[in-house]
Amino acid sequence: MANAFNKQETVAFEQILEGFEDQLVLSNLASKYETDQAMMERSNDIIWRPQPYIATSYDGPDQTNNFKDSTQLCVPATIGFHKSSPWFMTERELRDALQEKRLGKAAKEKLASDINVALMNVATRYGTLVIKRTVAASGFDDVAQIDAIMNEQGIPSSERYLALSTRDYNGMASNLASRSFMGNKVEKAYTNGYVGNISGFETYKLDYANPLTAAAGGGALTMSTLDGGGNFYTPAATTVATTGESSNVDNRFQTVTLSSTTNVALGDAFTVAGLYNVHPITKSSTGQLKTFRVISIPSATTLVISPPIVTAQGATNAEVIYQNCAILTKASNSAIVFLNTVTASQNVFWHKDAIEILPGRLALPSDGGVAVMRGTTSNGIELVMSKSVDINTFKTKFRVDVLFGVVNKQPEMSGIILFSQT
Repeated sequence: MANAFNKQETVAFEQILEGFEDQLVLSNLASKYETDQAMMERSNDIIWRPQPYIATSYDGPDQTNNFKDSTQLCVPATIGFHKSSPWFMTERELRDALQEKRLGKAAKEKLASDINVALMNVATRYGTLVIKRTVAASGFDDVAQIDAIMNEQGIPSSERYLALSTRDYNGMASNLASRSFMGNKVEKAYTNGYVGNISGFETYKLDYANPLTAAAGGGALTMSTLDGGGNFYTPAATTVATTGESSNVDNRFQTVTLSSTTNVALGDAFTVAGLYNVHPITKSSTGQLKTFRVISIPSATTLVISPPIVTAQGATNAEVIYQNCAILTKASNSAIVFLNTVTASQNVFWHKDAIEILPGRLALPSDGGVAVMRGTTSNGIELVMSKSVDINTFKTKFRVDVLFGVVNKQPEMSGIILFSQT
């Protein structure tokens, strides 16, 4: 067969796949959803993934008037990342197999990094639980705040993860290394800069971390929380266009009206005076202000935010079930208070079910004059290596490809912690 891989290249590819899987650290901390690839092609690589239901309960044996509709919330997930690392080698360069292995190793490292970065971008971009710390990273007290905000959201205590920038991770390790009563854990912190599990979170050190610029929106922005202000949200499974077509609704986002959006930036984190977080099951206020993120800025007075403000002000069944905020004091000019007051790294935390990886598959024909090899990692991501020779130049072209998607299907199960804020 033309352009077939020889045994040496096969072994090299196996080594690439092995190393590729080793470096997929963050993607192994996300849940995985396998899709039917033919169905995905027919649906433009988009599939709607359900969010958890929240049930209601009532007192007494007579439930005659309590049978109501259930609203299923879904989010769109897209297989939208196609990453490729191509290179070529001349007929003379191919004499040195070591060079080929080095190029394959570099391709593997770049693609693994691309997947980890995509996951990190989705987690930091859409995570809505925001913790502002006025001090540098110090250790247990920081993670305890994350533990508290996730507990108040009713998030399961298992499979929680925290990924920190190198400087913030090392700050925690430094604090741990200064202790004298924790034995081996202290020694590992001092000798290896290792933190490990803190307050139920497995911690990981990043050699990159997305920065969040200090908010420039100022302290004069306000929003109406009055019933007539229209800034509360009603969850819905579908919406019907004027022409009669029904389509799914992405309930992660809401458009709200502010006094002004001047200097507000994507990713800004803020609270609204009088809007408090509630436990999703009990609906009782946690006593903590609800945190929101800016997703987009459509106009001079409107923002698209996440999560939506579900206060049950409209009294519909869907609002009562999915209520996530309680209003202590309604006002026409409730103050917007930004949390990202100093530019800093976004240290992201999440529950495994919040972030989802969708492996894709590239259907390359085996008889098209290109040699193709495939391998699949334990988390379902397929690595494709292909090779062809140009008879005109004697150059051999190699490429390694991956196709995948990442979705933050539950922004209220993920978030960021910012250090050294004012």
